[in-house]
Amino acid sequence: MPFIDLSTVPQFEPLPGVHIRTPFGKHIMLSYLEMDEGAIVPTHSHPHEQAGMLIRGKMELTIGDETRVVEPGAMFIIPPHTPHRAVAVGGPCLALDIFSPPREDYIELQNRYIPPVG
Repeated sequence: MPFIDLSTVPQFEPLPGVHIRTPFGKHIMLSYLEMDEGAIVPTHSHPHEQAGMLIRGKMELTIGDETRVVEPGAMFIIPPHTPHRAVAVGGPCLALDIFSPPREDYIELQNRYIPPVG
């Protein structure tokens, strides 16, 4: 399916105040990430390369040993296995994250709610 209607993609709350929708293909995954004010994605790492862009709001983003408050238009790339953390500051925020390869844990979450096609 080359076109995605975001309203048809299930939303998950993997952490309190953190809402994601994760359409994916064979080699790439999009993550439409909405965070409530003060919501925290704690420090973690994964084997996937991650890139993203903040679309709305402000986010305190830590990648490795560097922390910045980023605003709309800020882009970032997180290498595999690099510790990172995010906090929504001053209100809710919206980001688009991209993972390669797709995150298996997110696919498993999505498959719990969507029956396989075919």
